[in-house]
Amino acid sequence: MAEVENGRGAEKAPAVAFTALKPWLVVDAPKASDAVQFYKTAFGAEEVSRVMHPKRKAEHELPLVLSAELKLGSATIVVSDLINDSSAPVKTAVTGGMFCLETEDVESAVATAVTAGAAAEGEISEGDGACCSGRVGKVKDPYGNIWLICSPPKKCADVAA
Repeated sequence: MAEVENGRGAEKAPAVAFTALKPWLVVDAPKASDAVQFYKTAFGAEEVSRVMHPKRKAEHELPLVLSAELKLGSATIVVSDLINDSSAPVKTAVTGGMFCLETEDVESAVATAVTAGAAAEGEISEGDGACCSGRVGKVKDPYGNIWLICSPPKKCADVAA
């Protein structure tokens, strides 16, 4: 097993190997079902699973979403309603995040997201290399998340050619 320094001198802690990163998007209740549909329509996400709250809240017409797992490209994201009770896996007052999606057709991807309900943020332009080194468009989804839609970075062989 590999070991890594823990920042406190000579002590060593076992290295941890992660197998996946699943960003978790928390949206204002009861909008998670709408958010899932938006990600399916705007980005072609595929719903893998959904866990609903065991009880319907009196002020909501439908049960709240505890978690909806979506496959988006080679990644997985989780979407849930903001719930502040003991049965919720996530209790937070913060919503929103920023994500980078790569595609060869930035213009069409931005247009599809806007048609589905996202708001374009500025014009499509050349990236600065921080997340995107090619063409980049930015949209804000109806739930406060920012999506950078970028062309894939050029490989060294592509640049030399």
